[in-house]
Amino acid sequence: MPTAADQLIPAAISARQNAYAPYSKFLVGAAVLAEDGTVFTGTNVENASYGLTICAERIAAGAAVAAGHRQIKAVAVATKGAASPCGACRQFLAEFGGAMQVFLVDADKPDRIVETSLDKLLPAQFDLKL
Repeated sequence: MPTAADQLIPAAISARQNAYAPYSKFLVGAAVLAEDGTVFTGTNVENASYGLTICAERIAAGAAVAAGHRQIKAVAVATKGAASPCGACRQFLAEFGGAMQVFLVDADKPDRIVETSLDKLLPAQFDLKL
């Protein structure tokens, strides 16, 4: 049975090829693993106004939610240099699994993978559950 990394890393690297980043030239691909094992992908989509740019992680998570999923077990993010998700993406992902596995992949060197968890990347996550 393939691991989360086996499923998500190739999907994130593949999604990265479709990134729309004409301004920053920083291509990002992401893949999330829903609770039932379904994989959803996303890529960053920039906008000339910059503020309306949407990150790959949020697009992938949004695709999962649009398909009816509410729990995400893991996410892989493929960038040059294995960059970590921005703060907004960290908080957005926390809504769907605050302790999910996170795989940060250097798309130029796919064997360079940093494995961590969302709760380590975003301690003291904002949560309305009291």
